[in-house]
Amino acid sequence: MQVSKRADLVPTTPIRLMYRVYKYILPEVRLELDRLRVVAERIPDPELRTQALASMNSKQFHCEGGGVYAAANLGARHLLIPLIVSLQTISDYLDNLCDRSTSLDEDDFRLLHQSMLDAVDPDARPRDYYALRAERDDGGYLHELVSTCQKCVKSLPSYEKVQAHVIELVGLYRDLQVYKHIVRERREPQLLGWWKPYRDRFPNLQWNEFAAATGSTLGMFMLFVAASDEELTEEAAIAIYRAYFPHVCGLHIMLDYLIDQEEDRIGGDLNFCNYYADQSALVDRIGDIVHWARKDVLTLPHWRFHRMIIEGLLALYLSDPKVREQPDVKRVSRKLMRGSPLTRLFFWGNSVWIRMQQSSHR
Repeated sequence: MQVSKRADLVPTTPIRLMYRVYKYILPEVRLELDRLRVVAERIPDPELRTQALASMNSKQFHCEGGGVYAAANLGARHLLIPLIVSLQTISDYLDNLCDRSTSLDEDDFRLLHQSMLDAVDPDARPRDYYALRAERDDGGYLHELVSTCQKCVKSLPSYEKVQAHVIELVGLYRDLQVYKHIVRERREPQLLGWWKPYRDRFPNLQWNEFAAATGSTLGMFMLFVAASDEELTEEAAIAIYRAYFPHVCGLHIMLDYLIDQEEDRIGGDLNFCNYYADQSALVDRIGDIVHWARKDVLTLPHWRFHRMIIEGLLALYLSDPKVREQPDVKRVSRKLMRGSPLTRLFFWGNSVWIRMQQSSHR
């Protein structure tokens, strides 16, 4: 596989990565979020405005975590950070709209998420994504997010090499968001039917683990970074797609669901961690996915960077304050952290520090 001449620019140690995160990534992600927050505050419809602002306030760490990928190519961060922040913000905003929706209409959810597919297609024409719901006037907020993404992907020098893979991942993401938010009694049957064509392709995964993998944006973000390299080959793009989906992506969302179990129980939301015989089986399966993810990224040229992403995911989610509030999740977290490498402990400490800094600035 062809290795980029910029190989020496990809951080391979935790200290170098976090230096870039503190100096460049976090400040620039927050500036981009501040820009979008101004647009969100002007949304005429009160429900859309509430959900847009709530998604940014409660899920800021999603954008900050995604922004870490821009540390792999600082020279392209002027494209990567707005792109990652805008696509992640669409994801978080629509998740809020669907979770607390006044609608349970499959067609409504599918049309809303068409915005994500349009965002990664530079030639797509934005449309009325709210046409099938009561709340419709967002003052151009969703179109602004879509337009920002389109401008950025259009400027990535090798986007044509990754576009098909990105569209596949976004399409799977949309399917998941539709099926997990429809009327409760239809959710599992629809998800199981959707899973069947993929079962033989990913025989080591259970249906809920595959579904979790489709809910991650990390594969999309890494493909954006790859597309910022004008020397990217189609072979390298395929390798990245395969290294990230399904195991790195699956680990990401299984951890997200792990810490959200109580919140989802109260809200009546589907949670993919609830499909195991007991907490011990859950720990074993997440441990398996960690093992597969770490093995998969060894196929990539800058595998140390991707290993740091995996350790960072574990540290970020297992250090979340939600863990302490849920005794079962706390026990699972302790088991997963047992025997952690120094890299994971380093990222754990940094995750705690970043959250403390965020709290002090609110």
